[in-house]
Amino acid sequence: MIRLAFDIGGTFTDIVLHDSDSGALHVAKTLTTPSDLAQAVLHGLDDVLTQTGTEADEVGALLHATTVATNAILERRGAKTALLTTEGFRDVLIIARQKRYETYNLYFHKPEPLTRRRHIYEVTERIDADGDVVTPIDLQSLDSAIDRVMAEGIESAAIVFLHSYANADHERVAVRHLAERAPSLAVSASCDVSPRIREYERTSTTLANAFVKPIVARYLDTLQDALAQKGFSAPLHVMQSNGGLVTPEIARDYPVRIVESGPAAGVLLARHVGQLESTDHVLTFDMGGTTAKLGVVDDGEPAITSTFEVDTVDSRRYSGLPLSTPAIELLEIGSGGGSIASTDGHTIQVGPKSAGADPGPICYGSGGDLPTVTDANLLLGYLDPDYFNGGAMTLDIEAATAGLQRHIADPLGLSLEEAAWGIHAVANTDMERAMRVMSVEKGRDPRKYTLVAFGGAGPIHAARIARSLAIPRVIVPAAAGVGSAVGLLTAEARIDVTITRTMVLDDSAADGVAAAYTELEALVAKDAPRLGTEEPILSRYAYLRQAGQGFEINVNLPDGRIDGGYVDQVVEAFHTAYERDYGYRDEASGVEAVDWCLAATFPSATTGKLETKAVTQQASSRIEGTRDIYLPESGARAPCQILDRAILAANGPLTGPAIIEDPESTILALPGDRLSMSERGDVIIDINVEGSA
Repeated sequence: MIRLAFDIGGTFTDIVLHDSDSGALHVAKTLTTPSDLAQAVLHGLDDVLTQTGTEADEVGALLHATTVATNAILERRGAKTALLTTEGFRDVLIIARQKRYETYNLYFHKPEPLTRRRHIYEVTERIDADGDVVTPIDLQSLDSAIDRVMAEGIESAAIVFLHSYANADHERVAVRHLAERAPSLAVSASCDVSPRIREYERTSTTLANAFVKPIVARYLDTLQDALAQKGFSAPLHVMQSNGGLVTPEIARDYPVRIVESGPAAGVLLARHVGQLESTDHVLTFDMGGTTAKLGVVDDGEPAITSTFEVDTVDSRRYSGLPLSTPAIELLEIGSGGGSIASTDGHTIQVGPKSAGADPGPICYGSGGDLPTVTDANLLLGYLDPDYFNGGAMTLDIEAATAGLQRHIADPLGLSLEEAAWGIHAVANTDMERAMRVMSVEKGRDPRKYTLVAFGGAGPIHAARIARSLAIPRVIVPAAAGVGSAVGLLTAEARIDVTITRTMVLDDSAADGVAAAYTELEALVAKDAPRLGTEEPILSRYAYLRQAGQGFEINVNLPDGRIDGGYVDQVVEAFHTAYERDYGYRDEASGVEAVDWCLAATFPSATTGKLETKAVTQQASSRIEGTRDIYLPESGARAPCQILDRAILAANGPLTGPAIIEDPESTILALPGDRLSMSERGDVIIDINVEGSA
């Protein structure tokens, strides 16, 4: 079996070919083509097929992670979208939540909705929280709304009626009417996309699905046609935010599920590395060209969240658009290699704007004229201008020097070296703060975790971030520069289904719990034929809370027959999880369930397996020597040994400072760090074991 995985990032598109017979990984990295994302994919596929002598029809599976849905939301370049909602609830999106992301800022801006108020249409109908019909749906008002949708040239419509999670009949009527009167219109109903409580979050999620639905459909159509023309006949699977793969057909129906596609694949890589290197507690650090993504693996499994936000302000909660759909817990900030550095005349800021792939950092020589983190790292000596992207690109150090001098050093009265270090340090501080949010602020002790660093830029910054948080060990996996693409190879086909059924977990709850899971299993059965013929593996989880509390926690539930004894097990699982997160248990208060969830995984021959043989590396004569780099830990400029993984494997452990230059990324170890190579070819950095300051 030969599998191809490709991940489209904001700056680079990463390609990985895995041959299960030999266990070999072959990689390619090419600049993303924002105007036509498929072109970068096809170029990278050509590269990796040529270097391996593989024919397109020999490939057995195609695995894909993409930012197309994310970018459409961030750039507000989705379809012209309408929202049909219950009469009297036209302003749910505009009112949003009372909570502010800046409590004392009188001029803060709420997230901008994905549609205009004039494209929000009211329909006379009303269902209460128990699912009882208060006001039957008025078909005349529905037809009036549809008339306005058609007159406005709307491309996609979201239907979100009050309490449809409890009774979806009115939404189903609206879906049928739209299909009859406007068959070309893309339609998203909240009872399908996010059948859960909390009106604002459900509305935001369904609207986002509608907003990107035509964009994702056109993209996948174009990509599949291009792959077919290249001779690929293998099935295509797309990564979701929950870490599971789905068919393009499901991705077209529910594109909101693929918003965190690439970052989720990166966390799967970190889980895989943790399993192989015998560590179940991992903090993940994926720094690419546009953003840095941070995640966590607890007890060998990625943390899953029920709701996340996109387009946030400085990663602050309540500042972005909430999406109420299962996703791997991630925090994404605008600190990547291409993040633009600027100054207000007093301080240096980095990001969130990025130079991206076009025009890119100044040193790429593609027209960029604003300094970036990559330009700063080049001037600090961390990057080899003649060996960037494995020598496929030559960096222009003179242009980067002139740009940093003009935009940063001169305005602030700094030396060129101080300006470059300032950019690097500010980026590190931003990422360290985000890492604290993922660890310390959520009750995780970073001293008990290992940091898995990947992405093209991550391994340069990882050692300093680990040192600042007292993380004892960093692992940089093989092919780290294309980590999310490698993570795709470890994924399985998976769907998560969720419904809201609020109930107190007492002696009478067993029938309600059983009914909830019967309904969930029926939802899985509806989509299962589109994912394969194998019987899915089902796992239960739920969002539970102390009675009287306003928010829930994710609790994994046991398998087995649902009866009174089962409910007792659920209650005990909640108390154990609550005590883990908050340090105490209150068994006197009742436990209330809100959302019931079922995850269905579909193992098959084409997904979920990554068996790589230990690579026998031979020392390379190309990279061996020293280079002066900027090291504040040593006082200023200092000589640093330059080597590749082969030399480290041949010579055994050594002490930093050291730079390991891989074709796809560069690893920086600081003075006092100890480097070694694991049996599977991962670089292990034990942080500051030699006691350096």
